[in-house]
Amino acid sequence: MKEKVIIISIDGMRPDGLKQCGNEYLSTLMKECSYTFNASSMNPSITLPCHMSIFYGIEPMRHGIISNTFVPQVHSVKGLFEKIAAYGGVNAIFYGWEPLRNVAPPESCKFATYINAYTDESVDTLLTDAAIKLIDAKKPDFVFLYQVDTDEKGGHDNGWMTDAYLNRISIAIDNARRVIEKFGDEYIVIITADHGGHDRMHGTLMPEDMTIPMFFRGKSFEKGKELSGVTLLDIAPTVAKVMDFPCEKEWNGKAI
Repeated sequence: MKEKVIIISIDGMRPDGLKQCGNEYLSTLMKECSYTFNASSMNPSITLPCHMSIFYGIEPMRHGIISNTFVPQVHSVKGLFEKIAAYGGVNAIFYGWEPLRNVAPPESCKFATYINAYTDESVDTLLTDAAIKLIDAKKPDFVFLYQVDTDEKGGHDNGWMTDAYLNRISIAIDNARRVIEKFGDEYIVIITADHGGHDRMHGTLMPEDMTIPMFFRGKSFEKGKELSGVTLLDIAPTVAKVMDFPCEKEWNGKAI
């Protein structure tokens, strides 16, 4: 593998929520990353369909996951975890919402840590602690670190754009900062949301649900460059390019 990659997904993070959460590290991300506050989610803007599109590079209507219930693909397409494993890479996943196990077929993932979102006040912090420990010891080629509290304890429990929601975003950004400060010289780091939200829900075509931020950090990306026309489908081809393996022909996105 040419480069090692960490994807940090902050569930339900709206761009305006990120800007309003008050976390000072945002200015550092904007200086050190190629970034956008206007990337596009998927339709439906729901957690499992969106993450399947992140890792399989195709729209929900093609991979067949259109709700938070997993069903096998009718026409099987290889995703990031399978591709990386096939080219000799070692994968790790850290997640706090059980259905996300489906983005990484068991045979493709050497390390996996699951902590239920309601086990602790800040599962995101516990998952980040576990990820940092594992990365430091094992140096996997590809890591997926999922931040769930923004969506569950922030948006759904309290409402999008409430103080509780904004605080959860700030905690997630602090966790991303810890990962970058520890491993930013060794790994490409991609920070994304899956969807936004409004009131105490998401899943519509409203801009509040469909518009998300993304950050791409590392030597493969221009610092301080604001991107346009980016969607969740672009993540898989981008990872393939920086890790130096071929995309699946079915993937629909473009490398950043």
